[in-house]
Amino acid sequence: MPTATAVKTDSTLKGAVEVAREAALAVADGDAVGEHLGMAMDEERLATHYFACTAPAYRGWRWAVSVSRVARSKAVTVCEANLVPGEGSMLSPDWVPYAARLAPGDLGAGDVTPYLEADPLLEAGFEATGDEDVDAVGFWELGLGRPRVLSAEGRDVAAQRWYDGENGPSAAVAVKAPMPCSSCGFLVPMAGALRSVFGVCANAWSPSDGKVVSLDHGCGAHSEVDVEAPAPERVSPPILDDFELDPA
Repeated sequence: MPTATAVKTDSTLKGAVEVAREAALAVADGDAVGEHLGMAMDEERLATHYFACTAPAYRGWRWAVSVSRVARSKAVTVCEANLVPGEGSMLSPDWVPYAARLAPGDLGAGDVTPYLEADPLLEAGFEATGDEDVDAVGFWELGLGRPRVLSAEGRDVAAQRWYDGENGPSAAVAVKAPMPCSSCGFLVPMAGALRSVFGVCANAWSPSDGKVVSLDHGCGAHSEVDVEAPAPERVSPPILDDFELDPA
Protein backbone atom coordinates (compact mmCIF):
# COMPACT_ATOMS: atom_id res chain seq x y z
CA MET A 1 0.00 0.00 0.00
CA PRO A 2 1.53 3.36 -1.00
CA THR A 3 2.36 5.76 1.80
CA ALA A 4 1.07 9.29 1.87
CA THR A 5 3.70 11.84 0.88
CA ALA A 6 4.27 14.90 3.04
CA VAL A 7 2.97 18.21 1.72
CA LYS A 8 5.82 20.42 0.54
CA THR A 9 6.32 23.52 2.68
CA ASP A 10 4.95 26.64 1.04
CA SER A 11 7.51 29.43 1.54
CA THR A 12 4.94 32.16 0.95
CA LEU A 13 2.57 30.82 3.60
CA LYS A 14 5.47 30.12 5.95
CA GLY A 15 6.50 33.75 5.77
CA ALA A 16 2.99 35.03 6.58
CA VAL A 17 3.58 35.04 10.35
CA GLU A 18 2.59 38.68 10.86
CA VAL A 19 -0.50 38.29 8.70
CA ALA A 20 -1.58 35.37 10.87
CA ARG A 21 -0.73 37.26 14.07
CA GLU A 22 -2.91 40.22 13.07
CA ALA A 23 -5.80 37.82 12.42
CA ALA A 24 -5.34 36.27 15.88
CA LEU A 25 -5.20 39.70 17.54
CA ALA A 26 -8.43 40.65 15.78
CA VAL A 27 -10.35 37.85 17.52
CA ALA A 28 -8.40 37.68 20.79
CA ASP A 29 -9.74 39.27 23.95
CA GLY A 30 -7.16 41.98 24.55
CA ASP A 31 -3.49 41.23 24.10
CA ALA A 32 -3.76 37.45 24.55
CA VAL A 33 -1.58 36.40 21.60
CA GLY A 34 1.89 35.22 22.57
CA GLU A 35 4.91 33.92 20.72
CA HIS A 36 4.75 32.13 17.38
CA LEU A 37 4.87 28.37 17.98
CA GLY A 38 5.30 27.21 14.41
CA MET A 39 3.45 26.36 11.23
CA ALA A 40 2.03 23.15 9.82
CA MET A 41 1.05 22.44 6.22
CA ASP A 42 -2.48 21.05 6.00
CA GLU A 43 -2.85 20.75 2.25
CA GLU A 44 -1.17 22.19 -0.78
CA ARG A 45 -1.29 26.01 -0.45
CA LEU A 46 -3.07 25.67 2.91
CA ALA A 47 -1.28 26.02 6.25
CA THR A 48 -1.94 26.80 9.91
CA HIS A 49 0.16 29.11 12.09
CA TYR A 50 0.10 28.55 15.85
CA PHE A 51 0.57 31.18 18.55
CA ALA A 52 0.66 30.79 22.32
CA CYS A 53 -2.43 31.98 24.19
CA THR A 54 -1.51 34.17 27.16
CA ALA A 55 -5.02 34.43 28.64
CA PRO A 56 -4.92 33.04 32.23
CA ALA A 57 -8.18 31.12 31.68
CA TYR A 58 -6.78 29.26 28.65
CA ARG A 59 -3.42 27.94 29.78
CA GLY A 60 -2.03 25.40 27.36
CA TRP A 61 -4.32 26.51 24.52
CA ARG A 62 -3.05 27.86 21.20
CA TRP A 63 -4.30 30.31 18.61
CA ALA A 64 -4.63 28.55 15.25
CA VAL A 65 -4.77 30.74 12.16
CA SER A 66 -5.33 29.05 8.80
CA VAL A 67 -3.89 30.82 5.76
CA SER A 68 -3.96 29.97 2.08
CA ARG A 69 -3.20 31.32 -1.38
CA VAL A 70 -4.35 30.60 -4.90
CA ALA A 71 -2.02 29.06 -7.46
CA ARG A 72 0.71 31.33 -8.86
CA SER A 73 -0.19 34.12 -6.38
CA LYS A 74 1.83 35.60 -3.54
CA ALA A 75 -1.23 37.12 -1.83
CA VAL A 76 -2.00 35.35 1.45
CA THR A 77 -5.62 35.01 2.60
CA VAL A 78 -6.71 34.27 6.18
CA CYS A 79 -9.27 31.47 6.28
CA GLU A 80 -10.09 31.29 10.00
CA ALA A 81 -8.66 32.00 13.43
CA ASN A 82 -9.65 30.20 16.59
CA LEU A 83 -8.41 28.64 19.82
CA VAL A 84 -7.41 24.98 19.88
CA PRO A 85 -6.31 22.90 22.86
CA GLY A 86 -2.66 22.05 23.26
CA GLU A 87 -0.75 19.61 25.40
CA GLY A 88 -1.78 19.91 29.04
CA SER A 89 -4.70 22.23 28.34
CA MET A 90 -7.84 21.99 30.46
CA LEU A 91 -10.81 20.54 28.57
CA SER A 92 -14.44 20.13 29.50
CA PRO A 93 -15.48 16.54 30.23
CA ASP A 94 -17.13 14.46 27.51
CA TRP A 95 -20.89 14.83 27.31
CA VAL A 96 -22.66 12.04 29.16
CA PRO A 97 -26.26 11.08 28.23
CA TYR A 98 -28.90 11.67 30.89
CA ALA A 99 -29.49 7.94 31.34
CA ALA A 100 -25.81 7.44 32.20
CA ARG A 101 -25.50 10.41 34.57
CA LEU A 102 -27.68 9.03 37.36
CA ALA A 103 -25.98 7.20 40.18
CA PRO A 104 -27.55 5.00 42.84
CA GLY A 105 -29.19 7.25 45.42
CA ASP A 106 -29.84 10.15 43.01
CA LEU A 107 -33.48 9.30 42.35
CA GLY A 108 -35.92 11.44 44.33
CA ALA A 109 -39.67 11.72 44.69
CA GLY A 110 -41.28 12.27 41.28
CA ASP A 111 -38.11 11.39 39.32
CA VAL A 112 -38.44 8.81 36.54
CA THR A 113 -35.56 6.95 34.91
CA PRO A 114 -35.62 6.47 31.12
CA TYR A 115 -36.71 3.10 29.73
CA LEU A 116 -33.85 0.91 28.54
CA GLU A 117 -35.12 -1.55 25.98
CA ALA A 118 -31.87 -3.51 25.78
CA ASP A 119 -30.93 -3.65 29.46
CA PRO A 120 -28.38 -6.46 29.99
CA LEU A 121 -29.54 -6.82 33.60
CA LEU A 122 -33.04 -7.90 32.51
CA GLU A 123 -34.53 -10.59 30.32
CA ALA A 124 -38.01 -11.44 29.06
CA GLY A 125 -40.38 -12.70 31.74
CA PHE A 126 -42.79 -15.63 31.68
CA GLU A 127 -45.41 -15.61 28.92
CA ALA A 128 -48.84 -17.08 29.60
CA THR A 129 -49.37 -20.52 28.03
CA GLY A 130 -53.15 -20.72 28.48
CA ASP A 131 -52.87 -23.67 30.85
CA GLU A 132 -54.18 -22.40 34.21
CA ASP A 133 -52.06 -24.80 36.26
CA VAL A 134 -48.86 -24.01 34.38
CA ASP A 135 -49.52 -20.27 34.41
CA ALA A 136 -50.30 -20.31 38.12
CA VAL A 137 -46.87 -21.81 38.80
CA GLY A 138 -45.17 -19.22 36.64
CA PHE A 139 -47.11 -16.18 37.86
CA TRP A 140 -47.52 -16.91 41.54
CA GLU A 141 -45.07 -19.60 42.61
CA LEU A 142 -42.12 -18.29 40.62
CA GLY A 143 -43.17 -14.64 40.50
CA LEU A 144 -42.63 -14.33 36.76
CA GLY A 145 -45.83 -12.45 35.88
CA ARG A 146 -43.90 -9.41 34.66
CA PRO A 147 -42.71 -8.28 31.21
CA ARG A 148 -39.06 -8.60 32.26
CA VAL A 149 -37.18 -10.20 35.14
CA LEU A 150 -33.58 -10.21 36.32
CA SER A 151 -31.13 -11.89 34.00
CA ALA A 152 -28.24 -13.98 35.32
CA GLU A 153 -26.00 -10.95 34.87
CA GLY A 154 -28.51 -8.77 36.71
CA ARG A 155 -28.57 -11.15 39.68
CA ASP A 156 -24.77 -11.29 39.78
CA VAL A 157 -24.43 -7.50 39.69
CA ALA A 158 -27.01 -7.01 42.46
CA ALA A 159 -25.54 -9.77 44.60
CA GLN A 160 -22.03 -8.35 44.33
CA ARG A 161 -23.26 -4.84 45.14
CA TRP A 162 -25.13 -6.05 48.23
CA TYR A 163 -22.28 -8.28 49.38
CA ASP A 164 -19.74 -5.44 49.08
CA GLY A 165 -22.07 -2.89 50.72
CA GLU A 166 -22.89 -1.90 54.27
CA ASN A 167 -24.92 -5.08 54.85
CA GLY A 168 -22.20 -7.49 53.78
CA PRO A 169 -19.53 -9.28 55.82
CA SER A 170 -16.95 -6.51 55.57
CA ALA A 171 -19.11 -3.80 57.22
CA ALA A 172 -17.77 -2.50 60.54
CA VAL A 173 -20.84 -3.71 62.46
CA ALA A 174 -20.43 -7.21 60.96
CA VAL A 175 -16.72 -7.46 61.73
CA LYS A 176 -17.43 -6.88 65.44
CA ALA A 177 -20.62 -8.98 65.54
CA PRO A 178 -20.56 -12.01 67.90
CA MET A 179 -22.48 -14.28 65.48
CA PRO A 180 -23.54 -14.21 61.80
CA CYS A 181 -27.04 -13.53 60.48
CA SER A 182 -27.34 -17.12 59.22
CA SER A 183 -28.04 -18.31 62.78
CA CYS A 184 -30.30 -15.42 63.81
CA GLY A 185 -33.99 -16.05 64.34
CA PHE A 186 -34.88 -12.66 62.85
CA LEU A 187 -33.48 -13.57 59.41
CA VAL A 188 -36.17 -14.00 56.73
CA PRO A 189 -34.72 -16.17 53.92
CA MET A 190 -35.04 -14.91 50.36
CA ALA A 191 -36.65 -16.90 47.58
CA GLY A 192 -34.91 -18.02 44.43
CA ALA A 193 -31.24 -18.21 43.51
CA LEU A 194 -30.18 -15.58 46.06
CA ARG A 195 -31.50 -17.59 49.01
CA SER A 196 -28.16 -19.30 49.61
CA VAL A 197 -26.36 -15.99 50.16
CA PHE A 198 -28.90 -13.40 51.37
CA GLY A 199 -31.90 -12.85 53.60
CA VAL A 200 -33.91 -9.94 54.99
CA CYS A 201 -33.44 -8.68 58.54
CA ALA A 202 -36.66 -8.40 60.58
CA ASN A 203 -35.17 -7.22 63.88
CA ALA A 204 -36.34 -3.75 64.94
CA TRP A 205 -33.26 -3.38 67.15
CA SER A 206 -30.84 -4.08 64.32
CA PRO A 207 -29.37 -1.30 62.11
CA SER A 208 -30.17 -3.59 59.16
CA ASP A 209 -33.89 -3.93 59.93
CA GLY A 210 -35.87 -4.27 56.70
CA LYS A 211 -32.73 -4.58 54.55
CA VAL A 212 -31.14 -7.36 52.54
CA VAL A 213 -28.20 -8.82 54.48
CA SER A 214 -25.67 -11.47 53.59
CA LEU A 215 -25.77 -14.64 55.66
CA ASP A 216 -22.27 -13.87 56.96
CA HIS A 217 -23.27 -10.33 57.97
CA GLY A 218 -24.02 -9.71 61.63
CA CYS A 219 -24.74 -7.19 64.38
CA GLY A 220 -25.09 -7.00 68.13
CA ALA A 221 -28.86 -7.64 68.03
CA HIS A 222 -28.48 -11.33 67.18
CA SER A 223 -31.34 -13.37 68.63
CA GLU A 224 -29.10 -16.00 70.21
CA VAL A 225 -26.51 -13.69 71.76
CA ASP A 226 -26.61 -12.51 75.34
CA VAL A 227 -24.44 -10.20 77.41
CA GLU A 228 -23.05 -10.99 80.83
CA ALA A 229 -25.35 -9.38 83.36
CA PRO A 230 -23.53 -7.28 85.97
CA ALA A 231 -23.66 -8.37 89.60
CA PRO A 232 -26.49 -6.65 91.47
CA GLU A 233 -25.38 -3.71 93.58
CA ARG A 234 -25.98 -4.14 97.31
CA VAL A 235 -27.52 -1.05 98.91
CA SER A 236 -27.30 -0.67 102.67
CA PRO A 237 -30.51 0.21 104.54
CA PRO A 238 -30.88 3.89 105.45
CA ILE A 239 -29.66 5.04 108.92
CA LEU A 240 -31.87 7.39 110.87
CA ASP A 241 -29.98 9.72 113.22
CA ASP A 242 -32.39 10.92 115.95
CA PHE A 243 -29.80 13.19 117.54
CA GLU A 244 -29.20 15.38 114.49
CA LEU A 245 -31.28 18.56 114.53
CA ASP A 246 -32.26 20.58 111.51
CA PRO A 247 -31.09 24.14 112.15
CA ALA A 248 -34.01 25.45 110.13
